Order: sequence, then C-alpha cells, then structure tokens
Amino acid sequence: MSDSSRGSPVTIIGGGLVGALLATLLAQRGFSVDVFERRPDPRVAGYAGGRSINLALAERGLHGLRLAGLTDEVMRLAVMMRGRMVHHRDGRTELLRYGRDDSEVIWSISRGRLNIALIEAAAAAGARFHFSRRLAQARFGADVTLHFVDDADGSRHEHRARFALGADGAGSALRAAMNAAQPLGERIEALGHGYKELEIPPRAGGANGSDPGSASHFAIEPNALHIWPRGGYMCIALPNAEGSFTVTLFLPNEGDPSFATVATPDAAQALFERDFADALPLIPELRQDFAANPVGVLATLYLDRWHLDGRALLLGDAAHAIVPFHGQGMNCGFEDAVELAGLLEGHAHDPAWTFAEFERRRRPNAEAIAAMALENYVEMRDSVADPAFLLRRELGRTLAERHPGRFVPRYSMVTFTRMPYAQAFARGAVQEALLRELTEGRQRLADVDLARADALVRERLTPLA
Repeated sequence: MSDSSRGSPVTIIGGGLVGALLATLLAQRGFSVDVFERRPDPRVAGYAGGRSINLALAERGLHGLRLAGLTDEVMRLAVMMRGRMVHHRDGRTELLRYGRDDSEVIWSISRGRLNIALIEAAAAAGARFHFSRRLAQARFGADVTLHFVDDADGSRHEHRARFALGADGAGSALRAAMNAAQPLGERIEALGHGYKELEIPPRAGGANGSDPGSASHFAIEPNALHIWPRGGYMCIALPNAEGSFTVTLFLPNEGDPSFATVATPDAAQALFERDFADALPLIPELRQDFAANPVGVLATLYLDRWHLDGRALLLGDAAHAIVPFHGQGMNCGFEDAVELAGLLEGHAHDPAWTFAEFERRRRPNAEAIAAMALENYVEMRDSVADPAFLLRRELGRTLAERHPGRFVPRYSMVTFTRMPYAQAFARGAVQEALLRELTEGRQRLADVDLARADALVRERLTPLA
C-alpha cells in the first residue's frame, strides 16, 4: 500500500460474509475501516437473520480466505462434499462426483459460523464494527452522510464518510438510498420458486458413541450434497460439522405441487410420503420446521450501474444477488472483495476511477454466474435423472481424461479454478454444443465415435493456459 493511502478511511455498510472479508483485507493493508451492521453482534447475541441455506465453499472463496490468512480456521468448520448423491424415486442412490478425485471437491459450511469467524478476523486486523446500526438515510454531497438507527433502543447515529461501500446484501439499504439519489436501473427477476429449510439431526450418539462430526454421527453419507430431483422441484441436504444436515425444499410458488398447495404441515407430510419417502424418516421435526420456517424468496438482481461516481459502490449480493443453485454466491462475493481491495490499495486517492474499474471488471462475470446459476437449477431438479444428460456428462468426463487442459467441464472451470466466470460460461457453451452433437441419437458411451470426438475437441477448443 502506498504511504499516501495508509490510514485512509473506508466505510463499509454490512458486516456479513463479504463485508467482513473486505474489512479484513483492507485493514490488513493499513486502511482505517469502519463497518456498520444492522444486526446485533453475532459473537454475543448468536447468529440470526439472512438466508440460511448452507454455503458451498469452492476455490474462488478459498482464495479470498487464504489472502486473509483464514484457511485453517475456516476449514475446521467445513465438511467435504465429493459430489451429488442423487436419491431416485425408486430408492436407488448414485454419487455423481464433482471432479476427478478428492482433490476436486467443495465444502459445506454454516453461514453463521463462517460469518463469526470473518468478523473476528476483521476485528483482529483492526477494523471497527458498529452493530445494531440500521442504515435509515444517506445523503450524497461532497461527503457521504449516513444516518443509522438502533432498532433495539431507538437511538440515532450519524457518520460522515468520504465514500461508502455497500456489502449489505440483496435487500441493500445503501442501494435503495443510491437509487433514490440517482436511478441505478434496478431489475429483480423472481424465479417463481421458493424454499423452506428443514433439518436432518445427527444420529443419536453415533456408532459406538462416536464423537460429533465423525462419519458415524451422520444419519446419511456425510461427504456429499444430497439431492432428491423430482422434475420441476427438489429437496437437497448439505452436511454440517456437528453431524446434522441442513435440508432445503424447493417448490414452485404456484401449481401442484407448490407452496400454494403445500401450505400446511399436513400437506408437507403428505408430499414427503409421496415424493421423498426415504428422506422422511430422517426429518423427525418435519411438521414443526415446516410450520416455523418462512418460505424464502429466490430472485436474481440486475443493476445498470453499481456506483455513484466516487461516493458509493455496491458489491456482492447488494450489486448482483443470484439464485443459490451453483453454490457460487459467496464465492463470487469473495472475488469482489479481493478485486476491490486490490484496486483500492493502489488507487484509494481516486475512488471514482476505482469504482468504475471495479464494475468494468466484475460485471461480465457477475452476469455470467447469474445465468449459470439459473441453468443449474434445471440441471439439479431435472437433468441429474435424465439419461441424455447423464450420457453427455459421462462423455464430458471421458474427453476431460483424454484431453486434459483442453476439454475441462464447465462445472470444474467454475468451481475448481479462478478462471473468469464469463470465460467459463462462453467456453462451456462451446463444449455443451460439442457434447450434444456427439451424443445425438446415442444411448451409451460405447455408441459414441471417440475418434471423431477427439478430432472435434482439437479443432474447436484451444488449450487452456
């Protein structure tokens, strides 16, 4: 960091995952960081609020944690997932690996536990957190004047900043204030589906009284993302370190079945008896959880602009919230934090240029992962049980083995590398077209002309650097 930037003040709205990582990276670079968070301190009050679907930590997110020096601590909270464990209607299960072997896996981690670890790291680096501070108003003059309210006691607080960075999530209060000052071109595209959170508890005592977190303490295979695809809707379960699974039921908002027709605990019980029979015995509190937990909203946020000149900038979900079906929301947000911290380190004296450059670099990638996340919902709920999809997937894995570094499955590019999302999206489209061409009219891998496949790979795909 340049001497002229050392000690420069930075104000972050939002102390969630992205805000806390950004605070850590900036404080470590010598910035004077203030973070304002509407919730109470989760280290004292316990984690509350926010979307609670478990997080899937992949290479992009791990890179941000490495830069912050947090890898070892965070990985103690995570559970490895080798692939998707598909639960078919007839009771069969089938593991579809994410990568080649255990060097290519993703990690399930609790949002709340990770958030607390990140807050502690940011505070240790010197960032100052101001909890129970809900942004009520922002004025964008020569300076940015921020007005906060403590909803617990009604007290009001004012803070002046050179600029404000909004990492306050999909319902961003800073985005609303910026949009009121100068329209950002906000568009929210609802998916038309929602979700309910349920739970598979740890197996009581585990085998032979094993310790919590051991494989025998889990009711089902711990090292997998479990999925019950039912065509148009699905149920998933991600492992937690203490032996439980966070279960998420995804249904359309209308139609049958939907949250309009499955609206009561009795209806949920009947749905699981019919469509998720092998999962039902694992969820003893199904009725209670269904009654207690709200229906979550699934939508994609698009903005024409992410910043107001050099006075305010949005990042993470505040700028580009996506649906959770590629497990990349947090990973993408962490990439934002890394990119912005690097830009500010060299250009804190010119926030207008920095914010414009940040948006120029990150927007194409945010738009690409938003599209891929929507596509992945269809894949998860429908395609993993579709023979044509499974044949294309098998061929893709075969071509990846025959042409390493040239044919790389799109999921691998997104999950196990830091290749720009936009590049992975474009290259993935070329590869998908190739797979469809080679498997058209075929039923088995043995029916595919691999010599022709090899020629097409060499013709259409350049080696990755």
